[in-house]
Amino acid sequence: MQWMPISEKAGKAWGVSPRLITAIIAVESGGNPTLVSKSNAVGLMQLKASTAGREVYRYMGWSGQPSTSELKNPERNISMGTAYLSILEHGVLKGIEDPEVMQYALVVSYVNGAGALLRTFSSDRKEAIEEINDMDKDEFVEHVAKNHPAPQAPRYIWKVQKAMDAM
Repeated sequence: MQWMPISEKAGKAWGVSPRLITAIIAVESGGNPTLVSKSNAVGLMQLKASTAGREVYRYMGWSGQPSTSELKNPERNISMGTAYLSILEHGVLKGIEDPEVMQYALVVSYVNGAGALLRTFSSDRKEAIEEINDMDKDEFVEHVAKNHPAPQAPRYIWKVQKAMDAM
């Protein structure tokens, strides 16, 4: 909960639930702002400079990508991670109607990419969103468990939900 004030500020700026942000921090880094994973994900929200970081920079109209030191800064990391969640929600995942299904789709997309998620439904984004909208949250999780190429995807949904429930 140490990071909740920054999560609240970033959440307000980007329209993302501060509880979701804080839960992702708990699951991704355990609250360690200097953590660097084997895959080079950095900081509290475990952002990769070359993927999520570059996407946020592009959205902001900046060139390049964030540095490791920038991603180790708690406020910058949380702001960029939250911006990335917002970009996913209002971009490639736009159109998912059920708020709980959207949250689960965001969580899976955050950790494994939106493309990987959507392709489990259809190669056509619009068709994928339509299929998702025909599901409730339990059917969505079951679909992810059976069809997602990353076996950790459904477990990640569970971990983030458990962290949110603990708040």
